[in-house]
Amino acid sequence: MIGDIHQRVTHSTVASLAFFSHSAYVATFEPWDVSHALSDPNWVNAMHEELENFERNHDLVEPPPNCHPIGTKWVFKNKHGENGMVVRNKKEGIDYEEAFAPVARLEAIRILLAFAASKGFKLQQMDVKSAFLNRIIEEEVYVRQPPSFESTKFPDRVYKLRKALYGLKQAPRAWYARLKSFLLKSRFVMGSVDKTLFLLSCGGDTLIVQIYVDDIIFGGSSHTLVSSFAEQMSREFEMSLMGELQFFLGLQIKQGLEGTFVHQAKYTRDILKKFNMGDSKPMTTPMSTKTALHADEDGEVVDQKEFRGMIGSLLYLTATRPDIQFEVCLCARYQASPRTSHRQAVKRIFRYLKFTPELGLWYSSGSSLSLRGFSDADHAGCRIDRKSTSVTCQLLGTSLSSRKQASVALYTTEAAYVAAASCCSQLLWMKATLSDFGLRFGKIPLLVDSTSSISVVKNAVLYSRTKHIDVRFHFLRDHYEKGDIDLVHVVSANQLADIFIKPLELQVEGVDNALIKGEIESQWTGLIALLV
Repeated sequence: MIGDIHQRVTHSTVASLAFFSHSAYVATFEPWDVSHALSDPNWVNAMHEELENFERNHDLVEPPPNCHPIGTKWVFKNKHGENGMVVRNKKEGIDYEEAFAPVARLEAIRILLAFAASKGFKLQQMDVKSAFLNRIIEEEVYVRQPPSFESTKFPDRVYKLRKALYGLKQAPRAWYARLKSFLLKSRFVMGSVDKTLFLLSCGGDTLIVQIYVDDIIFGGSSHTLVSSFAEQMSREFEMSLMGELQFFLGLQIKQGLEGTFVHQAKYTRDILKKFNMGDSKPMTTPMSTKTALHADEDGEVVDQKEFRGMIGSLLYLTATRPDIQFEVCLCARYQASPRTSHRQAVKRIFRYLKFTPELGLWYSSGSSLSLRGFSDADHAGCRIDRKSTSVTCQLLGTSLSSRKQASVALYTTEAAYVAAASCCSQLLWMKATLSDFGLRFGKIPLLVDSTSSISVVKNAVLYSRTKHIDVRFHFLRDHYEKGDIDLVHVVSANQLADIFIKPLELQVEGVDNALIKGEIESQWTGLIALLV
């Protein structure tokens, strides 16, 4: 079997390609087992490619005494592009569970997109083929031969691993160490906060590399520097150059001269179809302003698995859809015991998505890279335990968050103070991360509409207002005194974070759907321009 497959593709063809495009001939189905995969020549080629890497990195040996080899299996998955088309037949030779590797935070990806748009350079993407086969492991590990691909001469032998492999818990970390070592030897500097960020300065030019396991985003101010890095990577690893960054972690990215637009239209349509909401009646807002969700213990119980699946899908969508942030987080509180009223509220969000599937975040090339933060709180807003909801909004990387506070706040001052402390923490992380990009900030303005909470920060003798506040939140005062942040009062009408603690109300004239949709898009385009 192995010999027959080896005759199908020559080694010289693979070796001669430093970079290669995805094959135009790929299977559109996902096999359920090995025999099904062997019926299609495209899957045979994909399996051969994996097996070739496997044999090149491991030795087929007699199993030693008391050897307990790890079982193997084929897992067949198609890799899709932003248009939903299959661009690659992916397969793994080993059962891979419980794998870990340092990965970039979503906020870090958004910061990189905002920075690249402001500086006017295009981001590129590459994929490392068989990434986990590029790191030597120290342990002595044996695995069985892949099913249906056993050697005809030595069917009882096992592979002794020389390099990390899918399924080994140390494999992702080993690959990260291998890549990090290579980049550091290539004069890159690792980010002081984000360990998946690497930067290279050459003269007056800069090259930025962001890694997410085996996906690599890179770009720079010099085309020569970017091309040189691509060639260098191709010499060290087997690379698949994806070209301009367009589709990453479910995010659709459109880079242009005027800026970068990030959206999840494909993902939105996918989840609408998944939960049978594709033919639902569109709604102009994600939740009615009169909606008041509560535990509803007398309501009819609904399928918890389905409800949690809907919430999980929507939570990921908030990465580019701040307009549903509050509504999704509110519904997420009832996952333990969802009722019909809760499911109806979630379906209302889906119907709103049906109406506005292509809204997203806009990073303007003309925006200044200034850093600001907004914080607000809804005191005792949760109807279940009367805990407050903190809302923070950081402007640059368009990082938005909304979460329920861990303790009950006795005063509105305390709730606003805790929210400001949360925003301060995120601003300090962004400040440290942006310092790796060469950006320096003095006092970062943190805009709060609670004058009493600002007084608590600036005046340490307000004991009656502060004695119930947990000590850990007082680092806000500490960083104010250090000059890292500056508490600034903003009137409630201009408090940007306020729109994330209550249902949105659309103010438009007329009932024509096209007019309403246009108004929604114009309002959110204006808002997102402010966020960037």
